Amino acid sequence: MQEKTIITRILVWIINNLKHRQLLLILSFITGLLAGLAAIILKNTVYYTNEFLTGRLVMDTGTILYLAFPALGIFLTVLFTRYVIKDQISHGVSKVLHSISRKDSALAPHNSFSSMLASTLTVGFGGSVGLEAPIVLTGSSIGSNLGRYLRLNYKSITLLIACGATGAIAGIFKSPIAAMIFSLEVLMLDLTMWSIIPLLISAVTAATIATLLLGPAVVFYFTIPEPFMVNNLPWYILLGVLCGLVSVYFTRGSLKVEGKLKKISSPYHRLFYGGAVLGILIFLFPPLYGEGYGTLSALLGGVATEIANGSLIEGFSDHYWVFIGFVVMILFFKVIAMAITTGSGGVGGIFAPSLYVGGVTGFITASLINNLAFINVSERNFALVGMAGVMAGVMHAPLTAIFLIAEITGGYELFIPLIVTSTIAYITIMYFEPHSIYTKRLAAKGELITHHKDRAVLTLLKMGPVIETDLKTVSPDSTLGELVKVVSKSRRNIFPVVDEDDNLQGIVLLDNIRDIIFKPPKYDEIKVADIMDIPPATVSSNESMESVMKKFEDSGAWNLPVLDEKKYVGFISKSKIFSEYRKILLQFSSE
Repeated sequence: MQEKTIITRILVWIINNLKHRQLLLILSFITGLLAGLAAIILKNTVYYTNEFLTGRLVMDTGTILYLAFPALGIFLTVLFTRYVIKDQISHGVSKVLHSISRKDSALAPHNSFSSMLASTLTVGFGGSVGLEAPIVLTGSSIGSNLGRYLRLNYKSITLLIACGATGAIAGIFKSPIAAMIFSLEVLMLDLTMWSIIPLLISAVTAATIATLLLGPAVVFYFTIPEPFMVNNLPWYILLGVLCGLVSVYFTRGSLKVEGKLKKISSPYHRLFYGGAVLGILIFLFPPLYGEGYGTLSALLGGVATEIANGSLIEGFSDHYWVFIGFVVMILFFKVIAMAITTGSGGVGGIFAPSLYVGGVTGFITASLINNLAFINVSERNFALVGMAGVMAGVMHAPLTAIFLIAEITGGYELFIPLIVTSTIAYITIMYFEPHSIYTKRLAAKGELITHHKDRAVLTLLKMGPVIETDLKTVSPDSTLGELVKVVSKSRRNIFPVVDEDDNLQGIVLLDNIRDIIFKPPKYDEIKVADIMDIPPATVSSNESMESVMKKFEDSGAWNLPVLDEKKYVGFISKSKIFSEYRKILLQFSSE
């Protein structure tokens, strides 16, 4: 208790004696430090878990444990999330985006550690997903809860969420520039000089602490031995188109598989079927086990045939078309294995799988091109550029993809093909999918924050504060005389007409009855049902503000009734919305 009092006094002194921007700079450093440490802990925990389980095993077609481990990991994850955390923590980046757009940037305190533990169980046991999304959720939660503890405003908490996400990515890959761009592109943070500085502080802090504790090596490090040849540019353009099409398959395929699994109501039946299929896929295609960075290292190291070790085609890997067919099937089934892992209850992200699928796409493309006698391209360079291409398409984040690959290769020799391929992949998928795999679900609900400031403010507006409930209601069986008495006690000019079950029957507008309310002889002759109007549209209390504004525009009305399952709740007016809109816009735009 005494320690808490001391901490509280220190925090009060800091808040009272530091300017707001100075406080945010300090908090961005703290957030980056904690997020970087979390990234280091997660990578090491998963590595040692995997080593403990598989270090003494030989991966071959007879090792039945490789079928059981992924399902066991997902089973333990389901138990952890259902009975310990009691919350849904999969799809970490989507959860962060939802918190920004719909929950005042509030993330539950347990998200600071729960996704790390759950993803360790999933990925450490061989689940075919990545760790980056869970660690982004962890870092974002650290920033969110730090800001909420200090009672900062929405914009400051959102910035700290971005700092946490930036620190997490920088800690995993030791790529501070790509990490910062990730927050600007994927989290849709407003691009201003003031937002960039805290992000840079978090990124550099996390990357530095990761380097100090782990050394200069990254997830995989590759020095480019073959320079970029300008005459190969057309082939990089072709790779960009292919990466864009593969990104479409990645997005739609994973969402479809997850959707099929969600139709299974029992989580244990879902786990059984998903775990069984995942085990069979890994048995047939061992490279699908775990994150897959070992496969990428083999492709980038010029020893691609090693990925066939332990598979059914191990003895036939020297046969070109057999091996290429095997690699094509790996590309196809990686997306399915990833979706089954998360759809069955596992916790992981699409960051590593998108790099995996991109690297395989680039390798296959270069290999097929080289099969033509008159052309020779670098399969390793194409694998690297393909990684950027599919990431750019799946995540709708071309700049993140470009700078991530440039940073992990230690140079910018492939900068031109990275830009060309990533840009074309992004343009290609945009033709088919206007939203990324992260934002597709939120966009369908109208809950997606974007860089379009007007739409972003509308997304942040919530129905609750703008619903007006002070309107006097009348019954359809009431007489005009009874209505006049209600009018005399009301300050409003709209009168909802509801029955005994609170179902809205219509509305009475004061402007429409002015010519009869001063004629007492008609007070007993006219019923409210005879003079009420049907509203041009209605809205529900959980409807998105963008949808509400569209109804105002289509109907030409200035006020609309709010109903929940036909029950009258209140009214919503344009003037009230505009008033709240201006308040949020001032917060949103302030520097």
